[in-house]
Amino acid sequence: MPGIEDTKEEHKKILEQLSDPELISNWGAFEDLSKRKLHLERILAKFAEVEEVKEKIKENQSLISANEDPELMSLAEADLVQLIERQKILEQEIADLEKNDFAEESENTNSDQKQYSAVIVEIRAGTGGDEAALFASDLFRMYSRFAALEGWKSEVLDSKSTNIGGVKEITFEMSPASSQRGENGNVLFKMKYEGGVHRVQRIPSTEKSGRIHTSTATVAVLAKPKKSEIKIKPDDLRIDFYRASGPGGQYVNKRETAVRITHLPSGIVVTSQTERNQLKNKENALSILEAKILEKKQIEEEESMAGKRKDQVGWAKRSEKIRTYNFPQDRLTDHRIKKSWHNLAKILDGDLSQVVKSLKKADA
Repeated sequence: MPGIEDTKEEHKKILEQLSDPELISNWGAFEDLSKRKLHLERILAKFAEVEEVKEKIKENQSLISANEDPELMSLAEADLVQLIERQKILEQEIADLEKNDFAEESENTNSDQKQYSAVIVEIRAGTGGDEAALFASDLFRMYSRFAALEGWKSEVLDSKSTNIGGVKEITFEMSPASSQRGENGNVLFKMKYEGGVHRVQRIPSTEKSGRIHTSTATVAVLAKPKKSEIKIKPDDLRIDFYRASGPGGQYVNKRETAVRITHLPSGIVVTSQTERNQLKNKENALSILEAKILEKKQIEEEESMAGKRKDQVGWAKRSEKIRTYNFPQDRLTDHRIKKSWHNLAKILDGDLSQVVKSLKKADA
């Protein structure tokens, strides 16, 4: 069984291979190496967690050995039992990951889990200038907190911020934890109702006269396709690298880490500049591109099916006003089901469960 140094060495070599600009011409190799990289990163994360647990075990053993405070000793002994058990579990998880190849992992995934889809969410500031950008930032925070409360993972793929803390646009992925089953792991099922125009009515922090402003932001929720679902030919891509921009971008501006990918057959253009690493930005941009190609495919299929009920294509009908966040009245209203909720602060802190439940019930 390989140790941490062997895993680190293999990970380093894969990063070097993926950094080769010529690799993009071999799409199969690029996908295989990317999957292997993620597999190794899962193992390295477990190793890092083991080291943290070992440090905590040492701290508790020192407290017990000091024999100074009986109450503190009792707490340390109880904590030590849990930490030792946690270390055993983590080491077994590492052994399982090292034993199973990443390809085997994919094949052996529970069939129920395969139905769960990660989503890529795209938020753009609409009308309202700086206030719209601040509202877009509020929406991103709301969804991030919602993901945390649901036990999901979230990762920013691209963002363009403003000087006052807002975002012009931000794209991020939301995916279930590997251990989640049933409805808890179905990110798409709970997020698909969020696509559309969100409107806010409030007094901006920059407003001196106390006048209420109305601003908007658009949200698009795209299903993230499985690798086998969308096949992109390397010859269909034009990939450009450039210097990232944005507030506080002192580091990123010095190197061409930002990535722009153009899908020539469809004309779809995606970018990613969030990471300092060119390779990671390229992977992020490709994830966004795959989701947008799937959305385009779904739109074309639905438009060709006359007489079928037209659901929200791609779960992101951007032109439809779906919701208003009214701060003076402390009220959120969803216009599709004509229902309102109070306590906006709680909702914007991620408590969307009651809203999602009502939308699911109405949809059913």
